[in-house]
This record gives sequence, structure tokens and C-alpha cells, in this order.
Amino acid sequence: MRIATRIASRAAASSLVVAAALALVGFQATEQTASAATAEKAAPVVTCTTANTKLTVTEVSRPINHLLLKATNTGTKPCYAYIAPFLRAGADAQAPLAWAEETTPQAVVTLEPGKSAYAGITTSSPEGEGGAKEKTLGVFFTDRNGGAAGKEKTLTLPGGGVFFNSAATVTYWQDNAEDALAW
Repeated sequence: MRIATRIASRAAASSLVVAAALALVGFQATEQTASAATAEKAAPVVTCTTANTKLTVTEVSRPINHLLLKATNTGTKPCYAYIAPFLRAGADAQAPLAWAEETTPQAVVTLEPGKSAYAGITTSSPEGEGGAKEKTLGVFFTDRNGGAAGKEKTLTLPGGGVFFNSAATVTYWQDNAEDALAW
């Protein structure tokens, strides 16, 4: 009887050791998988530029005298659309359009690959002065410090050109078109 008890105790102890070893291996594999997932999620976020985004500008029916600028991340890494774009209405523009400060979002807009950010452009208003019909729109992204990032992209404006006057402004980058056009 003692021998049977001893054999059963050793078998149980061996089973516990094997179970503990398997649990440890499973834990380590789970930990490695979690570490790999964390490293994948923690891929570096870069600044959006004309090199890693596709830019389009469209005329909208409402509100009047507005355009919608859309930036779509074409890269493989997420990118930050900082602040607002620098826009140059026409090839001879001496200064960028003013940023509409009241449109500052609560956080920097982050574009995952394939996702888009939007900026609304007011082209003119009755309160504005002067103005001309422009055929192109120069676009620069900004870096985190508010300076120009990357190279300028020149877009052709819809309808053969758009009238801009001194009241022209652009919103900060928004994560949806409705917010970009809501002001």
C-alpha cells in the first residue's frame, strides 16, 4: 500500500511539474505575442506631408464661397496633421491664408493609413476687400511647431478658378468634413 501511495504521489508531483512548465511556456508565448502587438501598435507616427498624403480640393454647395480640402494618408505609418495647412491662393500669392483660430480641435488629428483629414476654406465674403479669380491652390503641411513641413503641392481649383478676397481663411485640420465646413 505504501508503494502504491508513493507512486501515486510521485505521479501527481510529476504531473504538477509538467503542468507548471506548460503554463510557463504558455505565459511566455502570450507575453511575447503581447509585446509584439505593443511594438506593432507603437509604430512611430510621422508628420503628414505631401509625400505621404493625397490632397484634393472640391467646391461644396453649402456653405457658399467654401472649398473642402481633403488629405488622405497614402503611407504605411500613421501621420499627424498638425495645426492647419498653409495655403497659397494663386501662383502670385505673397502670404498664406489666415487660419480660423476658432476651429482649433482638442487634439492633433492622427491619420491612420487610408484615413483622411479635412480643412474648410472660406474663399471670400462681402466684408473682404479686393480679390481675384485664382486657378491654383498651393498647399504645405505644418510641423508640430507651426512651420512648413515638406514640399508644396499645387492643386488645380475646380470650375476653372475660384474668387478669393481678403476675407479668405482656412480651418484647422478636422477629422471629418462636417466639422471642417461647420464654421
